[in-house]
Amino acid sequence: MKNKILILSCIVFATVFSCTDDFNEINQQPDALSTSDVSAKFFVTTLQQQFLRPTMVPLWFGDLIHPDGFSGQISNGYANSDWTGDLGWVYNSFYTDLGAWDWYAAYNSTLTSYMNLVKEGGPLENNQYYAIGLVMKGFYYTQFTETHGMIPYSEASDPNIALPKYDAQIDVYKGVIADLNQAITLIADNQNTGEGIELLGENDVIFNGDMQNWKKLANSLKLRIALRAHGSPGEDFSASVASEAVASGVLADTDALFAAFTTETNIWGGSASYGDIWHSFTGSQWKATEAMVNILKSNDDPRLGEITKPSVGGIITIMKPDSDSENFSLIAEHLEFLENTLNASGLVLDTDYTWDETATDLTITMPDNTNYLGLPSRLSGKIKDYMHKDLFSDPSDWVTQKTNEGGRIFPTILLTSADSHFMIAEAITKGLVSGDANSYYQIGLEKAMVLWETSTTSDFLASEMGSLNGSSEQNLERIATQRWLTNYTNGYESWAIVRDTGYPSAAMVTSTNNNIISFAGELNGEYPQRLRYGTSVYTSNAANAEAAVSAQGPDKMATSLWFAN
Repeated sequence: MKNKILILSCIVFATVFSCTDDFNEINQQPDALSTSDVSAKFFVTTLQQQFLRPTMVPLWFGDLIHPDGFSGQISNGYANSDWTGDLGWVYNSFYTDLGAWDWYAAYNSTLTSYMNLVKEGGPLENNQYYAIGLVMKGFYYTQFTETHGMIPYSEASDPNIALPKYDAQIDVYKGVIADLNQAITLIADNQNTGEGIELLGENDVIFNGDMQNWKKLANSLKLRIALRAHGSPGEDFSASVASEAVASGVLADTDALFAAFTTETNIWGGSASYGDIWHSFTGSQWKATEAMVNILKSNDDPRLGEITKPSVGGIITIMKPDSDSENFSLIAEHLEFLENTLNASGLVLDTDYTWDETATDLTITMPDNTNYLGLPSRLSGKIKDYMHKDLFSDPSDWVTQKTNEGGRIFPTILLTSADSHFMIAEAITKGLVSGDANSYYQIGLEKAMVLWETSTTSDFLASEMGSLNGSSEQNLERIATQRWLTNYTNGYESWAIVRDTGYPSAAMVTSTNNNIISFAGELNGEYPQRLRYGTSVYTSNAANAEAAVSAQGPDKMATSLWFAN
């Protein structure tokens, strides 16, 4: 890091300050760095890390509290925790600002600085590095707009515009597609970024400098945008963009993953893992959701034991509230919900568990580390004490592994070859491109298993999810569900899939019972469609933010975005 700062300082000094010829001649330092000694490769890792695996704050406040929970894949809150399921389902400026809006703003600064270095005429001009920046820019802005809706885009990086306008989502998508097309053109047939110091190599923790994979990634992102925009008001580009992307070649055999963790990671100022949050804050230890576990179990999915763990089980005693407690009158309803949760998971009374109820407590006995049981999402704090932690499945150790301990850490997903195949299957099913949807779907399944270091089984292939043999809508549901599962740990994309397709429907958790079982919050029971703008924009760029609200709808989490189902 010190070397990077030194290099950047030298570049800034050289480009900002001019000196006389005499001064330069007199003050030559023999071992001084020059721009010929420096490459943009020294900045690529940071560009990737800050977006994919940021520090503890945006990962915790942003991902885990909001999109990961909204996606229906993790559930926060259980007995013996200081958290309830309320967090995230009601607006909190502290968490929302630090975890999302402020983080996006900070990354824009990193991205802009990088692009200025490598652009035509920049101090480190290199069109291959510029192409990488364009692809990262595409992921950044699609995620940004799919989180908040209308955002500053066309004027966001213009140094001459202090108060950028907010662009409509359709225009952001079109702008990103144009950037991706430029990246594809720049990459052309190039295999790498240059020779010698210009050779990217291992500084690229995603593709190790393989520019053809960056080209395929750009096409995969184009396909994702085409599918997400398809059928939205005013959309007129999905078919052509999808066809271009598939014809040019998407990620077929390689995954775009961030797996760069060292034993010297500073989780606050460097790169944090899920496990760092899991182990550092007992209140943030989340559970696998009922939706995810039940989908995996019902289809004999081999990933079940890789994604999550069996519940601890044992003898679990749940104390009923005293007669003077506000929850005393809710005992029957809470117990009924708990029993229904056990039964919905496929557990059988007196076989998989026993239920011994007295006037003062409930004792549930189940085998240790045997049953997979997902925790329902969005639970109210009123029922928290009945949802004992030992009843429900944790994420796998692979997912919750801390940095700095030498254990394997599940990589951060940017985009996978499995998802690329699923998206082609979706495009075919929707009539955007031609081909055999089931063939692409089957390949996608195989690659999705490989990602989790397992493989398909005959039982899984014989299940409902094993092939596209249903109606068009049934097939679209299966594709969306597999895309959702494949993007587990990438909450922003999983959440976008649910909002876009409506599948899996079990993930769209709402509340309708006045906070007795689940939490209604600011959403009044509705499913979250976006995150609110940061509070700072209403003082720094109020007119443009208010214009966006006027065009898009109220600055609330329940306001649907342009692409939403």
